[in-house]
Amino acid sequence: MIEPAGPLGPVVRPRRLRRTPALRRLVAETSLEARQLILPVFVREGIAEPKPISSMPGVVQHTRSSLKQAAAEAAELGLGGIMLFGIPSSKDATGSRAVDPKGILNVAIRDVKREVGDALPVMADLCLDEFTSHGHCGLLTKSGAVDNDATLEVYAEMARAQAHAGVDVVGPSGMMDGQVAVIRDALDASDASDVAILAYSAKYASAFYGPFREAVDSTLSGDRKTYQQDPANALEGVREAMLDVEQGADMVMVKPALAYLDVVRAVREAVDVPVAAYNISGEYSMVEAAAANGWIDREAAILETLLSIRRAGADVVLTYWAAEAARLLRR
Repeated sequence: MIEPAGPLGPVVRPRRLRRTPALRRLVAETSLEARQLILPVFVREGIAEPKPISSMPGVVQHTRSSLKQAAAEAAELGLGGIMLFGIPSSKDATGSRAVDPKGILNVAIRDVKREVGDALPVMADLCLDEFTSHGHCGLLTKSGAVDNDATLEVYAEMARAQAHAGVDVVGPSGMMDGQVAVIRDALDASDASDVAILAYSAKYASAFYGPFREAVDSTLSGDRKTYQQDPANALEGVREAMLDVEQGADMVMVKPALAYLDVVRAVREAVDVPVAAYNISGEYSMVEAAAANGWIDREAAILETLLSIRRAGADVVLTYWAAEAARLLRR
């Protein structure tokens, strides 16, 4: 007598395509590549050696010399760009050093552009918070409120100064209404129509910016809730991005990244320009702290974090791990 066959088990076995690294690579839905990563860097006026940032292990305030070295490495690694933040030796109420051709940010743009040429897109933050004595992203009225329209005039001047220094991409991050249109007009009227705008379109008033405040020696007292977005609002982030595209933005950004992956996805579906997301200082420092305590596998966590931001829809990611991630991806 022939015994009946036993249960055959499931016909559909998704694990078949997970069996080997080569199979997993074949069917991977999302890629993470060096060209998709932008390295934010800080350059400080008047220091002789790079200065470590205590709340961001592995990140420093660069000298002009060490910044050029970092830029050359970023180019060699094939990164998508380098985003410059300047820290002046003195600040004032109007952030005058931001528009000074001899100010640290404009000098740094020239330094890096001479170092890397067209091998690496040179980007610069276009905002006043690093340069103002009060730490806000714009000029203040007598009552202490941020004056949107007066600030736009300074942003236009800042854009012209950065373009003259040789920047490839400006990154307006102040969240002033109409900032992209004013900056686009200023660039176009200054024979700098080739300079691109990466607009910080959906920038939220986040609790995760703390380490960045140390990185730029912020003097902010209070908060930026009257101009940065409410973390409760996703539709507003999409609207801000669409407005920036209408005003001439070449790329738009969501910041922070990890707590706002839903916004990254919604913005990606709403606009037809490249979308960036900023893996910010607090997100970086949390992973570094957990890894330092032995709670997580640091390198695996870095790559998983960046891949999650790409999976949400970001075409490019600004991250302090950009250079390290590029080296890991070469393995």
